[in-house]
Amino acid sequence: MKNQYRFLARIIIEAKTPLNIGSGNKGIKSDSLVLRDINGLPFIPGTTIAGLLRHSITVERKDNENEKDYDQRLDKLRGPLMGNQEIGSPLIITEAKMLDSDSTVLDGIISQEKLTSEFLANYRQLPIRQHAKIGHRGATLKGGKFDEEIVLKGTRFCFEMEMLSSNNEDETKFKELLDALSSDTFRIGSGSRSGFGEIEVVGGQCQYKMIDLTEDKQKEWYLKKSSSLSEDWQDAEIIDLKKPKAEGWTTYEIKLNPVDFMLFGSGFGNDKADMTFVRESFVDWSTNPATIKDRERVIFIPASSVKGALSHRLAFHYNKIKEVFADTLAEGKVIEDFVGKNNEAVKAIFGSEGEKGADGKMQNKLRGNVLISDIIQETSVSPKILNHVSIDRFTGGAIDGALFSEETLYAKGQSFELKLLVKNSAISDKDVRTAWENTLEDLCACMLPLGGGVNRGNGCFEGRIKRNEELIYENN
Repeated sequence: MKNQYRFLARIIIEAKTPLNIGSGNKGIKSDSLVLRDINGLPFIPGTTIAGLLRHSITVERKDNENEKDYDQRLDKLRGPLMGNQEIGSPLIITEAKMLDSDSTVLDGIISQEKLTSEFLANYRQLPIRQHAKIGHRGATLKGGKFDEEIVLKGTRFCFEMEMLSSNNEDETKFKELLDALSSDTFRIGSGSRSGFGEIEVVGGQCQYKMIDLTEDKQKEWYLKKSSSLSEDWQDAEIIDLKKPKAEGWTTYEIKLNPVDFMLFGSGFGNDKADMTFVRESFVDWSTNPATIKDRERVIFIPASSVKGALSHRLAFHYNKIKEVFADTLAEGKVIEDFVGKNNEAVKAIFGSEGEKGADGKMQNKLRGNVLISDIIQETSVSPKILNHVSIDRFTGGAIDGALFSEETLYAKGQSFELKLLVKNSAISDKDVRTAWENTLEDLCACMLPLGGGVNRGNGCFEGRIKRNEELIYENN
């Protein structure tokens, strides 16, 4: 019998950071809407998971190997598992459907009563993340202001994988694919370089079943298995997934301790302040049933804010190493030629959106080589309202329009863990690596404040840095 074996797995994943599974559509409230199923709930297409798993099957490029030969070798390696132009894929992956607060999978048409429950009602209006790309002059660049809808941190999804095989020795290959889901570099959706998409397999385990269709009992189990994800498996084995090493990546673990006030602005005001702290809820599975944490009791540090600050300071340190200074630029050169995507260190680590070609299309695009995650955690810290006024030195009164207030958090005593993964190839150049680690040291030495109002003393941190678990800097 051809393909007499079936390897099946049922996996539940949890979003460790918010997910951005874009639908490609715009809305009244957002420039980018989340993909939703027939019930209006977020889901992850099977093609998305398949593409990520395919990308996880990789090998190091050989010395003097050109890009075409490398791609052909990769295609040959991936073919038996993921298919290619010559053979079809033996792998079947379902859509990943959301779990309710009681851990039941929401597959099929859900009743209106259930959709309006206290838990699921939070998914009718998802958070909208604001973004602003800041230039070296400290102002938003043209076309750099946008927003996007995201799925809450802690949201859980369930999906199934099945592999057809004529050889039971393929079981090892299938389990290696399952292990890839536990990798620190496995991210789902867009914005993986801006803090989104980090996931974990719940419990580090999954349900597993190997079926031999020549065995009547196993064949009967396979034929009776429902295609609905809402029906759990019976008599399935529970297996532990092995977390693969992040080969080809350097891991930086940074512990950040706020010195005093911090402000990551929402872009909006309220009845108490003109500028407010950005907040987001998350799903807490420590309770049964799961609950949505009150956004007012959550500290949120967007990875995109950290990324922007690191990018600008990296350009400074790299230019310093290369002795590029604003007052000694070569004739015909301007400072814009050495910052942002034009800076070699920034381009190597953070990538580039490319340049417009003669046909109006973007060319020479380069994906970023650093993974940063949002920091979202519960806290008991209450906001503080700080009032500001600029005084006219001649009249002694307030300058018109210069009286404002901001909602900040006094976070002294709190501690945050920031994890960054950088591709080794991005920091293989000695000067780039030195500039990068000097930038991280500035962050932990109160020299690189984060967030808004940094010129007023907000956002300073002390801390320590570990590179691949080795302590390389400490300032407490």
